[in-house]
Amino acid sequence: MNAALDSRGQDIERIARKRAGAKLGWYIHATVFIAVNLMFALVAATSGRNWVMFPAMGWALGLAIHGAVVFLVTGGAGLHERLVQSERNRLSLQRDPW
Repeated sequence: MNAALDSRGQDIERIARKRAGAKLGWYIHATVFIAVNLMFALVAATSGRNWVMFPAMGWALGLAIHGAVVFLVTGGAGLHERLVQSERNRLSLQRDPW
Protein backbone atom coordinates (compact mmCIF):
# COMPACT_ATOMS: atom_id res chain seq x y z
CA MET A 1 0.00 0.00 0.00
CA ASN A 2 2.84 2.38 0.84
CA ALA A 3 4.46 1.72 -2.55
CA ALA A 4 1.21 2.63 -4.30
CA LEU A 5 0.98 5.90 -2.39
CA ASP A 6 4.61 6.66 -3.16
CA SER A 7 4.01 5.93 -6.85
CA ARG A 8 0.94 8.18 -6.87
CA GLY A 9 2.97 10.94 -5.22
CA GLN A 10 5.66 10.57 -7.87
CA ASP A 11 3.03 10.72 -10.63
CA ILE A 12 1.54 13.89 -9.16
CA GLU A 13 4.99 15.42 -8.82
CA ARG A 14 5.85 14.57 -12.44
CA ILE A 15 2.60 16.01 -13.78
CA ALA A 16 2.89 19.14 -11.64
CA ARG A 17 6.45 19.75 -12.85
CA LYS A 18 5.43 19.20 -16.47
CA ARG A 19 2.51 21.66 -16.23
CA ALA A 20 4.59 24.24 -14.35
CA GLY A 21 7.30 23.94 -17.01
CA ALA A 22 4.75 24.46 -19.78
CA LYS A 23 3.38 27.58 -18.06
CA LEU A 24 6.88 28.94 -17.48
CA GLY A 25 7.63 28.33 -21.16
CA TRP A 26 4.60 30.41 -22.15
CA TYR A 27 5.62 33.25 -19.80
CA ILE A 28 9.10 33.28 -21.35
CA HIS A 29 7.56 33.23 -24.83
CA ALA A 30 5.31 36.19 -23.95
CA THR A 31 8.22 38.17 -22.47
CA VAL A 32 10.37 37.65 -25.57
CA PHE A 33 7.37 38.56 -27.76
CA ILE A 34 6.92 41.86 -25.94
CA ALA A 35 10.63 42.73 -25.91
CA VAL A 36 11.22 41.95 -29.59
CA ASN A 37 8.06 43.69 -30.75
CA LEU A 38 8.93 46.79 -28.73
CA MET A 39 12.28 46.88 -30.53
CA PHE A 40 10.52 46.39 -33.87
CA ALA A 41 8.12 49.23 -33.03
CA LEU A 42 11.03 51.50 -32.16
CA VAL A 43 12.77 50.71 -35.45
CA ALA A 44 9.53 51.17 -37.38
CA ALA A 45 8.84 54.51 -35.67
CA THR A 46 12.28 55.85 -36.56
CA SER A 47 12.09 54.61 -40.16
CA GLY A 48 8.53 55.83 -40.74
CA ARG A 49 7.29 52.47 -42.00
CA ASN A 50 4.48 50.40 -40.57
CA TRP A 51 5.86 46.95 -41.41
CA VAL A 52 6.06 45.94 -37.74
CA MET A 53 2.40 44.98 -37.52
CA PHE A 54 2.79 42.00 -39.88
CA PRO A 55 5.34 39.96 -37.91
CA ALA A 56 3.67 41.05 -34.66
CA MET A 57 0.27 39.74 -35.78
CA GLY A 58 1.72 36.42 -36.91
CA TRP A 59 3.70 35.99 -33.73
CA ALA A 60 0.69 37.05 -31.63
CA LEU A 61 -1.32 34.26 -33.25
CA GLY A 62 1.43 31.78 -32.38
CA LEU A 63 1.56 33.09 -28.81
CA ALA A 64 -2.22 32.79 -28.51
CA ILE A 65 -2.17 29.20 -29.75
CA HIS A 66 0.68 28.40 -27.36
CA GLY A 67 -1.32 29.94 -24.49
CA ALA A 68 -4.47 28.03 -25.44
CA VAL A 69 -2.57 24.75 -25.42
CA VAL A 70 -0.89 25.48 -22.09
CA PHE A 71 -3.82 26.97 -20.18
CA LEU A 72 -6.96 25.56 -21.81
CA VAL A 73 -5.95 22.08 -22.90
CA THR A 74 -4.78 21.17 -19.41
CA GLY A 75 -8.14 19.43 -19.03
CA GLY A 76 -7.23 17.31 -22.05
CA ALA A 77 -4.01 16.32 -20.33
CA GLY A 78 -6.12 15.29 -17.35
CA LEU A 79 -8.19 13.05 -19.63
CA HIS A 80 -5.03 11.46 -20.95
CA GLU A 81 -3.77 10.84 -17.42
CA ARG A 82 -7.11 9.26 -16.41
CA LEU A 83 -6.97 6.92 -19.42
CA VAL A 84 -3.39 5.96 -18.61
CA GLN A 85 -4.35 5.31 -14.99
CA SER A 86 -7.31 3.19 -16.12
CA GLU A 87 -5.00 1.06 -18.25
CA ARG A 88 -2.54 0.74 -15.36
CA ASN A 89 -5.35 -0.49 -13.13
CA ARG A 90 -6.46 -3.06 -15.70
CA LEU A 91 -2.93 -4.30 -16.22
CA SER A 92 -2.27 -4.59 -12.49
CA LEU A 93 -5.28 -6.91 -12.14
CA GLN A 94 -3.90 -9.28 -14.77
CA ARG A 95 -1.07 -11.70 -14.14
CA ASP A 96 0.57 -11.27 -17.53
CA PRO A 97 -0.08 -7.91 -19.23
CA TRP A 98 0.89 -9.25 -22.65
